[in-house]
Amino acid sequence: MSTIIVLGAGMVGSTMAIDMAKKYSVTITDFNKKALEKAVSKCNKLIPVQLDVTNKGELQKIIKSFDLVICAVPGFLGFETLKSIIEAGKNVIDISFFPENCFDLNQLAKQNNVTAIVDCGVAPGMGNIILGYYNEKLKLTDFECLVGGLPKVKKWPFCYKAPFSPIDVIEEYTRSARYVENGVMVTKEALTDCEYVDFSGVGTLESFNSDGLRSIIFTMPHIKNMKEKTLRYPGHVEYVKVLKESGFFNEEKININGNEVSPLEFTSKILFNEWKLGETEEEITVMRITLKGTNSNGELKTIVYNLHDEFCAETKTSSMARTTGYTATAAANMFLDGLFIEKGVFSPELVGKHEACFNYILKYLKERKVLYNKEEQ
Repeated sequence: MSTIIVLGAGMVGSTMAIDMAKKYSVTITDFNKKALEKAVSKCNKLIPVQLDVTNKGELQKIIKSFDLVICAVPGFLGFETLKSIIEAGKNVIDISFFPENCFDLNQLAKQNNVTAIVDCGVAPGMGNIILGYYNEKLKLTDFECLVGGLPKVKKWPFCYKAPFSPIDVIEEYTRSARYVENGVMVTKEALTDCEYVDFSGVGTLESFNSDGLRSIIFTMPHIKNMKEKTLRYPGHVEYVKVLKESGFFNEEKININGNEVSPLEFTSKILFNEWKLGETEEEITVMRITLKGTNSNGELKTIVYNLHDEFCAETKTSSMARTTGYTATAAANMFLDGLFIEKGVFSPELVGKHEACFNYILKYLKERKVLYNKEEQ
């Protein structure tokens, strides 16, 4: 039996560990002992190990005996953790979504005979896999990804909840958004170009620019138009813009009665309870991938994939954990089954280009009732 180690016992990390434990021996690690205890309480097959991934020597020592590493650490720890894993010569599936360029580690991975599949979630992740597959089938001109995680109950004023820290959400709202228009990369502020879009089963949502294209800016430069936009309930963007423009997201500390306080840290603390997704709180993940291009006969084709996923009451698993985590465990099983054997660092579109890999991942997700419905025009 293959042995797996999962780094990170948060909502998504524990979901992945539990899924992998159906077939493999799984060890789960985290710095937080309570997070480990919670994960084991959900699945007593898991072997818990307390670990600080910033202790490089300890990390490399612990992962040494495992067949595969699945990395689900916070984004700010992601790049250095992945580098340590690769230096240890271990194959890895990564969902840490770090801001650095993953391909900076490509040569290191090749030198260490390592396969590293990164950004392996829902978006980035599954959207890239779909893009990679159709890039082999069509001469693509357009790619658009609309995606968002939303609470089922809309609570005023923000009508929003997240399965991760508010500071990570605010990062999405403050980092400049890059997209490609007529073959030129355009950079705009996040939260711009708001549009209303209708989704079956949800109603009208608002979409806005966010920096979600990541690797495909570099791996798919031939596609003339590429855009990723985040989805929220109408009204959310206006309230966030008010906070942003008023300085609540500023990192520079200010003095209040002799105390140095960062507005961003203060805002995150205030929003923690407002935005924190409850353990059994119902939420949904909505995504629409639209691809346009011509086939070998020169015919214009439009391919649309729709995802509408909800909190699973049976397993008490959030939709965001299901859609993100099961994409990564699909890739892990695919790798362990020998379908992808190339060495280096690979973003999901470089995996999805292989038809066998694409079909394997879709089938794996379907078995877990994460359904991508395809329309073709």
